[in-house]
Amino acid sequence: MPLTFGALFLAGAAPDGGGPNGPARSQDPSAEPRITLERVARFPPPGSRVPGFFKFTRDGRILYYLSYEGEGAARCLVREETAGGGSRVVVARSTAGAGEAGLSREEVLRRERLRLQDLGITQYILAERADRVVYADGGDLYLVRPGRDPLRLTSSSTTEQDPQLSPDGRLLAFARDNDLYVLDLETLHERRLTSGARDGLMHGVAEYIAQEEMDRRSGFWWSPDAAWIAYTEVDETGIPAYPIVHQGKARKEVESHRYPFAGGPNAQVRLGLIPVGGGETRWLDLDFDRGGDFYLARVQFAPDGALLIQVQSRDQRTLRLLRMAPGTLDRTTLIEERSDTWISLTNDLRPLRDGRLIWSSERTGYRHLELRDRHGRIERSLTAGDWPVDRLEGVDESGGFVYFTAAREGPLEKQLYRAPLAGGAPERVTPESGFHAVEMSPDGSLFVDLHDCAAAPPRVLLKEGAGRTRRVLDPNEDPEIRALGLRPPEFVTIAAEGGTTLHGALFKPRDMAPGRRYPALVRVYGGPTAQTVKNSWELTQDLRAQRLAENGYVVFRLDNRGSPRRGRAFETALFRRLGSVEVEDQIRGARYLAGLPFVDPGRIGVYGWSYGGYMAALCLLRAPDLFRAAVAGAPVTDWDGYDTHYTERYMGMPQENPESYRASSLLPLAQNLLDGRLLIVHGMADENVHFRHTARLLNVLNAARRKYDLLLFPDERHLPRRAEDRQYLEQRLHEHFEASLPPR
Repeated sequence: MPLTFGALFLAGAAPDGGGPNGPARSQDPSAEPRITLERVARFPPPGSRVPGFFKFTRDGRILYYLSYEGEGAARCLVREETAGGGSRVVVARSTAGAGEAGLSREEVLRRERLRLQDLGITQYILAERADRVVYADGGDLYLVRPGRDPLRLTSSSTTEQDPQLSPDGRLLAFARDNDLYVLDLETLHERRLTSGARDGLMHGVAEYIAQEEMDRRSGFWWSPDAAWIAYTEVDETGIPAYPIVHQGKARKEVESHRYPFAGGPNAQVRLGLIPVGGGETRWLDLDFDRGGDFYLARVQFAPDGALLIQVQSRDQRTLRLLRMAPGTLDRTTLIEERSDTWISLTNDLRPLRDGRLIWSSERTGYRHLELRDRHGRIERSLTAGDWPVDRLEGVDESGGFVYFTAAREGPLEKQLYRAPLAGGAPERVTPESGFHAVEMSPDGSLFVDLHDCAAAPPRVLLKEGAGRTRRVLDPNEDPEIRALGLRPPEFVTIAAEGGTTLHGALFKPRDMAPGRRYPALVRVYGGPTAQTVKNSWELTQDLRAQRLAENGYVVFRLDNRGSPRRGRAFETALFRRLGSVEVEDQIRGARYLAGLPFVDPGRIGVYGWSYGGYMAALCLLRAPDLFRAAVAGAPVTDWDGYDTHYTERYMGMPQENPESYRASSLLPLAQNLLDGRLLIVHGMADENVHFRHTARLLNVLNAARRKYDLLLFPDERHLPRRAEDRQYLEQRLHEHFEASLPPR
């Protein structure tokens, strides 16, 4: 997702609450706070040190995953037998390096795209049909085979990007210096497949927009028989270079990005097919209505070797599924989706062995799964109702079931269901209330269930397809949860304009004194694609909110219109007018706060990061009588300075919708700032929300002679990663609110 709320404003993403035995906390109000600023800043948050990144071998007998080892944030690679339960560490964190020093710029940016704060082993690849794994360490690649020590595969001065094993595990492909290579894992012979890469021209590497906004991390794909690779050629030379100067370095350092600003040129992308043994590329005809300005959204091979390609119009109102026949590469349009707002991309396309397809669509107003024939025609709807499917999780073709997660029980819940391919009512597979993140085995017979709720941290369970627990992989008995006395927030609802229900969560000070009114802080994100109120440990592990509540603040978060998992009408309420209904709903939420008997209506503040930074500043500037202080981290200040795919999806182009661009901007509102109420935070090396956004806001604040506070991190990108920077950020945020909204 684009404008993430960030690990510092919503630490981690695991589940928990007060622990199974409830919180333990001293009732002495003079006792030292248990949650220190240093702990708020440290990753990972309490209750989230559980395994992740699960992958099953094709037969389901072996499960690989990354697990935390020892203290800190470093992960190791583990191999476990699903039947007997025997497990061993394949690669320890000590051999993979625990820090980020010396990482290549490509690896740093990969972690930024994924919002990844883990150390040690952060990436591994499992072959589709073989028990072979490749992992990255220190810029080189290593091969893991059962019963043998890791084998070093590469030793170059340049990082190998996006390594991918062939389905049979015999070959490894990767990009190096923006060209594509293949390595034979038996002979270790390396072959270069493409040539001609240069500044602005890449082969086999996904462009910025694909990685940051489209959830397409790769620029090449193996055919099922490992004889061909489909790959992208990305020409960014039409996009002007945007320099980022590292002002805090001892030596001059400038990095250049081809950043596609809203309304400006995009990268030109074409898709080719090249023999793995070497030869000429066959370029595919993807021209979208002969216009050339479209997005290559998804690429995958079907079991029969056909290429299935999703292309999206630049305005994102049309999505087509194309099929390129094996051998001839004759093109057929299987499915075309159209919308009067936008079409969201998913990874729900699943080709079946008999040629039929599983597809998801929002044409009913809610995302649901459909079974389509080999020509793309609908055979039947597999799900229906006034609730959305979150994701297709897996298919058991032999048993005749499709597995999916959904908000069927309401937006605070995420459960796993299965539905018969032959038609019929879905059945719920996961009985426990809360949020379930699952990883299915390729045949759908097993799945890993990472389950959490606001009252309990995540546990990792290995389950069978029907839902029976085979065993607990990690019970997650984190003693820190009890030691810190963490308590889940209280869930509330309020009504938006027109009576639409909005969900909120309240963190309250412990042992509130009768009749006393406390200052309140709104923790906001507010943008599309992000849900912040749910029955998940993700809320309870928010140590910033917990510490603020411990220090006498009421902390509130609200999911406004425009947030996901509520259906198309709810999500598209902000179409072509960002900064409108989101602010209206957050103001309504703050007025709800002001009406609570334990909240001081004259001491309400707001904080957020990225889209949340934009929203925090916008709330302060539009409703200064209600919001008395704000912290805005990495804020977008004018949407003409953000990228094409994200911004144009919601706003159209600046040339065609100039009024909404002006209305959504922070810049004309700067004169509304009351002195000393705003703290702006930004990393000067941010390649996502450029520091230019803050610089433009400072210009208009200076011209209007408004006082503000500023915290800059010269060497940080979108999210501060260095421990000392994160700690200082927490210190400054707390000091800002203690000075402007003291919890007297």
